[in-house]
Amino acid sequence: MNFLARQKKLRQQLATTRYDALLISHLPNIRYLCGFTGSAGFLLIDEAKSVFFTDVRYDTQGRAQVKGAKVIIARKALLGALGEWLQVHRKRSRKWTVGIEAEHLTVAEKKRLTSLLPSGVGLRDASTLVDRARMVKDDDELRLIRAAVRLGATLFDRALEVLKPGVKESQVAAEMEYAARKAGAEEMSFPTIIASGARSALPHGRATEQVIAPGGFVVCDFGVILAGYCSDQTRTVWVGTPHKEARHAYEAVKEAQAAAIAAVRPGIRVAEVDAAARRVLQKTGLGRYFTHSTGHGVGLEIHEPPRVAAGQEEVLQPGMVITIEPGVYFPEKWGVRIEDMVAVNQSGCEVLTPTGKDFLAV
Repeated sequence: MNFLARQKKLRQQLATTRYDALLISHLPNIRYLCGFTGSAGFLLIDEAKSVFFTDVRYDTQGRAQVKGAKVIIARKALLGALGEWLQVHRKRSRKWTVGIEAEHLTVAEKKRLTSLLPSGVGLRDASTLVDRARMVKDDDELRLIRAAVRLGATLFDRALEVLKPGVKESQVAAEMEYAARKAGAEEMSFPTIIASGARSALPHGRATEQVIAPGGFVVCDFGVILAGYCSDQTRTVWVGTPHKEARHAYEAVKEAQAAAIAAVRPGIRVAEVDAAARRVLQKTGLGRYFTHSTGHGVGLEIHEPPRVAAGQEEVLQPGMVITIEPGVYFPEKWGVRIEDMVAVNQSGCEVLTPTGKDFLAV
C-alpha cells in the first residue's frame, strides 16, 4: 500500500479547504492512511507533516506499522497527549482550525478535546475527505478484496455440506466460521446470517438455535476479513421439495440482481442501479416485498459509501466495489436474497463472487 501517496493526496486536498489540519479518528481511515491496525490512535495531518498518536500498548506495533507519520507514544490519555502537542507545535501567528471527522468523533471526545486545546486553536466539522477517497480502490486493494471474496465463497460449499433438516442454524454458521479460520481468515466480516423458515423473512436474521425444517428457504449471508479487507455474499437455498411460488420468488430476485449488475458502469448514478432491480420486481408483482437498498460499498469496512439506494446521487467510478443484493421478504413466511460483490471497471463491472446462483434445494 502506498500510504505516503495517500497522505500526500489528502494534504493537497487540505490546501484547498478552510482547515489548517485534519484530525483522523476513525480507525479504518487511520489504517487506510498510514497502516496502523490497532484499536487506539489519532492521526493529525497538516500542510507539512503527519503525526500519529497512540498509547503504550502499541509502542512496538505502532512504530513498526505506521508509515509516513511521526509516532508519538502517549503516557496518558490520547486526547491529552494531542492537546499538549498542539500547545507546543501549532503556529501561533494566527488562529488555527482543525477539521474533525464529525461522523466518527463522539460528542464527549469533541468536548474533552476542545477543553484541552490551546488558545487560538478551534475545531470544526470537516467533510468526509478520507471516506470519499476510500470509495475508489487502488490495484493493491482490489487484489486483496478479490482474495477475500474467493476465500469467503468457499464457505458456501461448507454450508451445503451441513445444511439439512434437523440441523440448527447456529451449527451451520459454526461450521462455516471454523472453515473460514482454517482457511486463513482473520475473522468474519459480520456475525454470520443463517436464517431459516419464517426467519428468512428477516433481512438480518443472525443464526440462532432454531432447527432447520423442510418447506422453507434458508438465507445464508456471510463474509470474511482477509488482510483487513472484507467480503460479503448471500445465497438462498430451499429445504425439501420446492413449489411453484418459491421458484417464482427466487427467479424474480435472480433476474432483478442480473438487471442491477448489468446497469453498473462508470458514470451512472447508484440510484439507477437500485431502480434497475426494482423495475424487475415490480414487473413480477413482488416490488413491495423488496424492503432495503440494493447494495453498499465494501472495503476495509463491511458497509462503506456509496449506498446503492433510491435517491442517492453518487456516480459510479472505476475502482468502486459494491454489493448487489436485492431480496424479497414475506413476513412470517420466508424470504429470498442473492448477493454478489462487483468492481466497477472502465467498461462496466467485474463480478467478483464466483458462486453459482441457480435455484438449489437440499
